[in-house]
Amino acid sequence: MRCLTALLAFLLATLAVGTSFAQGDTPKGLFLTTDYPSQTVRAGEVTTIRLKLTNAGLPPEPVSLALKDVPAGWKIDILGGGQAVAAAMPGVNQDVALQLRVDVPKDAKPGSQKILISAKGPIAQSVELPLTLTVGTEAPAKLSIKSRLPSLRGTPRSAFEYTVTVGNDSGKDLTVALSAQGPANFQTTFTEGYGSNEISSIPIEAGQTKDIKVKVTPPRDVKAGDYPVLVKVASEGATAELRVTLQVSGQGRIALSTKDGRLSGEAEVGKASTYTLVLSNDGTAPIEEVEMSGTVPTNWKVEFNPKTIASLAPGEKKDVQAVVTPADKAIAGDYVASFRANGRGESASADFRITVTTSTLWGIVGVGIIAVALLVLLGAVARFGRR
Repeated sequence: MRCLTALLAFLLATLAVGTSFAQGDTPKGLFLTTDYPSQTVRAGEVTTIRLKLTNAGLPPEPVSLALKDVPAGWKIDILGGGQAVAAAMPGVNQDVALQLRVDVPKDAKPGSQKILISAKGPIAQSVELPLTLTVGTEAPAKLSIKSRLPSLRGTPRSAFEYTVTVGNDSGKDLTVALSAQGPANFQTTFTEGYGSNEISSIPIEAGQTKDIKVKVTPPRDVKAGDYPVLVKVASEGATAELRVTLQVSGQGRIALSTKDGRLSGEAEVGKASTYTLVLSNDGTAPIEEVEMSGTVPTNWKVEFNPKTIASLAPGEKKDVQAVVTPADKAIAGDYVASFRANGRGESASADFRITVTTSTLWGIVGVGIIAVALLVLLGAVARFGRR
């Protein structure tokens, strides 16, 4: 029993030591850091350097910020959220993003200058960050452009959207112009990232990249095939190009009309009348499984010959007979029948005006009755007139 107690005490002591050591491995305090503590700047230009103030395990408190050893004639400001600041207050185990705006005078001589940035809180210890800024010669602008998906496939009705990444590989901020060269009647627009506003240029900070959406819309009558579009970016003499490809697949486009374009006809009550419709494919791909259908007034009948068409090739036309039979009790007048053609992924319709007349037999019977009535009347006049 004593041995077991001693073993447990040893394990607890070891765990306590291990916990203390693990906690001791995590540093506490204020930290002022930058990714690049030694940079090249240009005479007569403004350079922005990113800084980060970190609070590791300390209570939040205002931390004053100051600059030391600023070269004569240089203007250097500490920025937070785009505004000049003199203090910052990071939360517990949180960071505050800062920027150092360095305005180098035009007459600055080549060479290195060292400045010191200090951060001091009322309770915590102060920290300093030394920076080395070297005034260098003018370097040419440099751009890059790339895309993960430079080739997209779609139909003539598709809008092809490419996401391209434009990089400013220069040592200064640039405003980059955007342009594209494509086949005739292809429309190209640019938008920034997830935005919707069209742009023609975009500012990109030194060493940074931005995602641009390039939307290419082909004309509706474009034929199937591969179409290249050259996307260009340019700024201060620097250019970069990226070729994207539209793989346009064929698409059928069905149309329904008549040979003379006249969508009207005549019919008699109770009798079938035949109208010739013209079904055509004005697209660039076959249309499969085309089926004819129609909507006519109540108690009318409509039939098609042929009822279905297995395939309609691009540029092909086929005649379809629509047989319409008005109802036996239809009243003379104008009626509208709707004819439709439905293919796989495509459809078309046409409204057909039908003028219904009564049978000519009833007209002849009517004329005969009128003639008989006239004869009877004339006979009566002649007979009774003598008296």
